[in-house]
Amino acid sequence: MRYFITDDDPAIRSMLTHIIEDADLGEVCGEAEDGSLIDTDYLMWKRADILLIDLLMPNRDGIETVRQLQNYQGKIVMISQIESKEMIAEAYSLGIEYYITKPINRLEVISVLQKVRERILLQQSIEGIQRSLSVLSGNAGQVKKEQVYSEQSITSSARFLLTELGMISESGTRDLIDMLEYLHRWEKEKSGDENFPSLKEIYWRVAVNKLGTDEASLVQKEIKAAEQRIRRAIYQALTHLASLGLTDYTNPRFESYASTFFDFTEVRKRMRELESHRETVMSSTKINTKKFMFVLYMESKRRIG
Repeated sequence: MRYFITDDDPAIRSMLTHIIEDADLGEVCGEAEDGSLIDTDYLMWKRADILLIDLLMPNRDGIETVRQLQNYQGKIVMISQIESKEMIAEAYSLGIEYYITKPINRLEVISVLQKVRERILLQQSIEGIQRSLSVLSGNAGQVKKEQVYSEQSITSSARFLLTELGMISESGTRDLIDMLEYLHRWEKEKSGDENFPSLKEIYWRVAVNKLGTDEASLVQKEIKAAEQRIRRAIYQALTHLASLGLTDYTNPRFESYASTFFDFTEVRKRMRELESHRETVMSSTKINTKKFMFVLYMESKRRIG
């Protein structure tokens, strides 16, 4: 992965370079001390996958520079000591991926850049799958789309969505992916003539497959553990979307996913909790696992269809 750093402070540029290289996140392909020194063509020439840019610079600030980079295909991470909600919201509305606050925290930088890096790799994977499906479709004529889905494409698409939802690092995402793969196999075998299996059946089948046994006591124990892992992962997605909504109500990910994956009343409730800095317990939040899983499955299919 290739990074370009734009910041008027040479110490910050040096610090970010060392963090990127020491954490083996990729290479720094260039630096600039002001936004006026870069444009889309220059970043394309540098083959920069990720642009790290300071908000405040003497000649052209980060907001104005990002506004001038609308055709830039890479990802943008903004860095600043300013924590104004209005300015952060404007930055997100222009398409930045994340906002890192100064003073620079090494662990925060690594965490954010790993997430952005993973998102880029997932997008590249999905684009490759889409190209493959397009070729298959062209060669096969009128073959149904369902027949060219593969577990790999469903899984890659799901991982992209889970990353978008801010929950990819949660252990419950592995359980969700296992459930999606089971649904994919089930749908291929049933040819679409039957209703989807119940959530209870899906949990059971996935647990049996994972354990390699159908002994009731062991399967029930695994199901209970999986349910808790999945609830925690979904709760993390709810918190992530609520946080995006608080920062910028028009954030595209918030607009696309909040009401699709969740009951919006629960999203608003979580937003109020975050805004008032109230600690809350997950059990007080209504989480519809069945809705979340089926929406995830259908959205994963749609994105590779």
